[in-house]
Amino acid sequence: MKLSFKNIEKEFSTLRVIDEFSRDIADGELVALVGPSGCGKSTLLHMAAGLETPTRGQVLVDGATVRGPHPERTLMFQENALYPWLTLAQNVALALEFQGSDKAAALKQAAFWLAKVQLQGFEQYYPHQVSGGMRQRAALARAFISHPKALLLDEPFGALDALTRMTLQDVLRQLIREAGPTVLLVTHDVDEALFLADRILVFSARPATVLKEFNLVHHEKTHDLSEFAAMRREILGLLGIHAEAGETAAQPEEIEA
Repeated sequence: MKLSFKNIEKEFSTLRVIDEFSRDIADGELVALVGPSGCGKSTLLHMAAGLETPTRGQVLVDGATVRGPHPERTLMFQENALYPWLTLAQNVALALEFQGSDKAAALKQAAFWLAKVQLQGFEQYYPHQVSGGMRQRAALARAFISHPKALLLDEPFGALDALTRMTLQDVLRQLIREAGPTVLLVTHDVDEALFLADRILVFSARPATVLKEFNLVHHEKTHDLSEFAAMRREILGLLGIHAEAGETAAQPEEIEA
């Protein structure tokens, strides 16, 4: 699924949030949006999901204007949003039940996807009985169970500790490789963007414009991101954060905004 943002501007009353944003997200591409809090990253995500409309411009999906939410575009938030009165399996199955699937068939698929995120044996547990990382694994299973063509991730691991976050980044990357959706990721974690993304767009403070675009598509990555130290320093610098001096690394391709 190709996502296209054409001359997007967004205002909330007199507050201008996004200023002239245009980009295409290719089918199967993972693009990370990085920038200061409140600069409009999540607003772009909500536009792609059909939950917000631009003040000016168009959001397109495979050439058609987005006019509302659709099951082919799944939005996942930082909060796992699991229903506390349902088991993990019931929570995951709900995504299929909302689309008209039979409950028994949906629960069978839920067990399959919980196993894919290493939660086999926890199907009948309730959200309060498992850790935050396990709840987010269940949220990942729910996001993938309906086989979305576009996955819209809004700080999905922002509330987790560093070790759990890296573990779930590995899980997410494997699920993306297997399922192949187009992914738009909003994150404040520069290392997460470097590890997961094919491209990174660095945004200015509000009203948001793209300061710089970085292309990482030809780089195989691990959590040892030393190869990207120079890029990391530059991104942090664009965000007004000073990285430690003395790091050297190969410089991936950069694209001026």
